[in-house]
Amino acid sequence: MSNTFYVTTPIYYVNDVPHIGHAYTTIAADVLARFNRLRGHEVFFLTGLDEHGQKVQQSAAKAGIDPQAHCDLLTPKFKNLWSQLHISNNGFIRTTDLQHQAIVQRYLQVLYDKDLIYQAEYTGWYCTFDERFWTEKDVENGLCPDCRRPVEQVSERNYFYRMSRFQNRLKEHIQTNPDFIQPDTRRNEVLGFLQKPLEDLSISRPKSRLSWGIELPFDRECVAYVWFDALVNYLSALEYVAATPSTSKFWPASLHLVGKDILTTHAVYWSTMLMGLELPLPQSIFAHGWWTVNGEKMSKSRGNVVDPYAVVKEFGADAFRYFLLREVPFGQDGDFSITAFGSRYNAELANDLGNLLSRTLTMLANFSNNSVPQPNAKHETDQDRQLQHAASSLFPSIDRHLGHLEFNRALETTWGLVQLANQYIDKTAPWMLAKDPDHTPRLHTVLFHLTEVLRFLTVAVYPFMPQIAETMNTRLGLSMDFSTPVLQEFPRWGAYLYTGQTSKGASLFPRKDSRPSDSQKSPEQKMPIHPNRTHMETPQPVSSTQPQSPPADVIQIGIADFQKVQLKVAKVLTAERVPKSEKLLKLQVDIGTEQRQIVAGIGKKYAPEEMVGRTIVVVANLKPAKLMGIESQGMVLAAGDQEVLELLNMPQEIPAGTRIK
Repeated sequence: MSNTFYVTTPIYYVNDVPHIGHAYTTIAADVLARFNRLRGHEVFFLTGLDEHGQKVQQSAAKAGIDPQAHCDLLTPKFKNLWSQLHISNNGFIRTTDLQHQAIVQRYLQVLYDKDLIYQAEYTGWYCTFDERFWTEKDVENGLCPDCRRPVEQVSERNYFYRMSRFQNRLKEHIQTNPDFIQPDTRRNEVLGFLQKPLEDLSISRPKSRLSWGIELPFDRECVAYVWFDALVNYLSALEYVAATPSTSKFWPASLHLVGKDILTTHAVYWSTMLMGLELPLPQSIFAHGWWTVNGEKMSKSRGNVVDPYAVVKEFGADAFRYFLLREVPFGQDGDFSITAFGSRYNAELANDLGNLLSRTLTMLANFSNNSVPQPNAKHETDQDRQLQHAASSLFPSIDRHLGHLEFNRALETTWGLVQLANQYIDKTAPWMLAKDPDHTPRLHTVLFHLTEVLRFLTVAVYPFMPQIAETMNTRLGLSMDFSTPVLQEFPRWGAYLYTGQTSKGASLFPRKDSRPSDSQKSPEQKMPIHPNRTHMETPQPVSSTQPQSPPADVIQIGIADFQKVQLKVAKVLTAERVPKSEKLLKLQVDIGTEQRQIVAGIGKKYAPEEMVGRTIVVVANLKPAKLMGIESQGMVLAAGDQEVLELLNMPQEIPAGTRIK
């Protein structure tokens, strides 16, 4: 068991086409599957479709087709999306598979024979959307407590699973296994739910009301409750979807990934079902949050449901994968907006990673004939050793973060190395070293260190952005095979033998400074990806078919006014945070003729140590002003709207004090 990893997504309901919520869970599972393969684990990654139940039957009736035909029409839409998103599942299950149905009936019979299933008359409130009954105490104002839709009172004779028998045992399991339900807030929710008496679970529906389901083996007039049918997929897939029957190898599952709305069905229904079957419980169930769009819940009526196909067409699959797992901590709710997506894409993917690869490959082409030179230990510096230490600690950090499903923190750690490498380029200035043959050993050492960092980064980004990693692998002349346990055999820093030729190629992430395509925008979400602007610029109105005069609130200035602004190149000498401020940094800069102190609102984007040695642009003739009691004698120029995206950096060789015209 220690060398296996079994991860599942929920099986998705086929009453409609896939959306961002489906993509989110499946991408997260894929990242974990890919990373565990790199570590040498045998991985079974299962996803699939839940094809029975009342909603499917109703959707099919509305379309004028039978339920099986409805499912057959929608199945390719899910499979095609997983292909576009580079999902590497090696298991795909449909609950209409005959093998699955037979296994569900077998488990039902086992529970029935153990007297854990009985028949009784039941009257209660039924929610068609959630396909579940609620008691009188659960329902307020005639609405389902989960989805807030109207419920209807139903009286019928059903079969019940003696779920109440396992309440205390389940509570004890949760309390003694803190990782069983994650995150802690969800664990506490389930424990709170179990404080009330747990009722037995209705696990059948009469065919007179619902015909589309798996027939009960002990009563041909009834079908199984859709959740009982669906949950069994995690076991049934191991018997017939896996390449060879592998229940003993992979069960209990390492991880069930679910949305927070279906936590109770997994943590309570599924767990007690397994207890009745005398099978081990999964090692962990993790319930993630929901996505809103521009602060609003996604819904067809609002016209704001995010279409994954359209986003992928606009930005690429790997950028979409990156954004979803970088934007919010996994487990919390997140908000999706094209503006936020565009900002991260340009700042972190295009500017940070894309530029690092491009700058390095360009210098290898210009200064080393597209080959990776050998370093010279005599010419190593503290900057080199800092880079080496950061790279060498990268994989243990990622391993720790992904072990806790901290996808965003794993990416933050990775991007810390990306940004450190970009700073390394600025500080070492290889283009200056190349001008003097006496500095060739130092130049080779710098180029080697940059290539080594990119070798580490190629593997680090692979689980998140597999196609980008493959491109980096090729352009760097590496020969890594990601279908093998790369991390088990990964050469330590300096131990890899570079024999291939490097090649620059096209931009890894072409910048997105234009408006998104109409297909990508909802009727209420016609928002642009704002081009990066300096903080000095005044936003210009969008042109129409006819020339327009500037709006009254846009102030136009003449060339004489602009010439009054003195923009100068400055070198950052020191940097420190302003006490009690997350945003402000106090900089000491050289502007050629003198040293100045400038307080800049860039602290959320840049750490103080990242600023030292940078060559930036400042406004040199502003009147001094005080910010939090500290005098500022100028202004730093940066790109961005509400938030700083990137400083205006200048090449290191431009002297401090040079005028910008």
